[in-house]
Amino acid sequence: MTRILLPTDFSKNSLTAIRYALNLYKDIKCTFYLLNSYMPPVYHTEYLMGSPAQIGLGDIVQENSMNNLDNLKKKIEKDFENPLHTFITHSALNVLSSEVTRTVEAEDIDIVIMGTQGATGAKEILFGTNTVHVIKNSKCPVLVIPSGFEYEAPEQILFPNDFEVELNKSSLSQLLKIVNTHVSQVNVMHVYTGDDLNPVQLKHKEKLEKVLSKNALFHEVSSNEIIAAINTFQVKQKINLLVMVQNKHTFFERLFIEPVIKKIGFHVTVPFMVIPHL
Repeated sequence: MTRILLPTDFSKNSLTAIRYALNLYKDIKCTFYLLNSYMPPVYHTEYLMGSPAQIGLGDIVQENSMNNLDNLKKKIEKDFENPLHTFITHSALNVLSSEVTRTVEAEDIDIVIMGTQGATGAKEILFGTNTVHVIKNSKCPVLVIPSGFEYEAPEQILFPNDFEVELNKSSLSQLLKIVNTHVSQVNVMHVYTGDDLNPVQLKHKEKLEKVLSKNALFHEVSSNEIIAAINTFQVKQKINLLVMVQNKHTFFERLFIEPVIKKIGFHVTVPFMVIPHL
């Protein structure tokens, strides 16, 4: 049983992510947790201290949240009738990233799938604050879906890797589940910037080859900038899913600094999975 957390604010962006999740896992037995975290529109000291002007406001917001979740659940069950899928709704007065972290631990969630929470109308992933916080704090993989993305099976997966960290079947379990279900090809790309792999990197690469087995192709690409290499690879070959490992010792952290993203032109127009390195 795969346990999937679907944060939603009932926007088109979050609904796109939910539809993607239901299609991606249509042949897998899953429990989906529909999560809506909310804050009253006026949430200041007077609310916390029980100001008369704020009494009952939280109850109204909570009721709206629960009603919207119930309506969403009914619509999903009607539009995506699937005996393999069950749905649980959860409404919480909390900041999204904090509630996602709490729910992942409490419900033993396998993967979080969410919309970008970024700029409205963007056809590529522009990381919003909520998305960044969820990714940085998550103890399980997070799959981010671009706004308006039409579902396509992940036949070709791009997996840039510097082989700095050791990956095994456990850490890659969700990726392997997707790969095996959709018979995907994983394109593992190492960007060569002039330095050969050291003994530790070679060991990690060999381990990754065994874990991915026949489902992977390994590419060595010469480039001074890994982001440019990713963009070029996506242009040359149709990629349906981008996967990266969150490793603070590599380039990954730079992706969350907006000026850097704009400067180097990181254009992700496909779903983007981030795997934590615990």
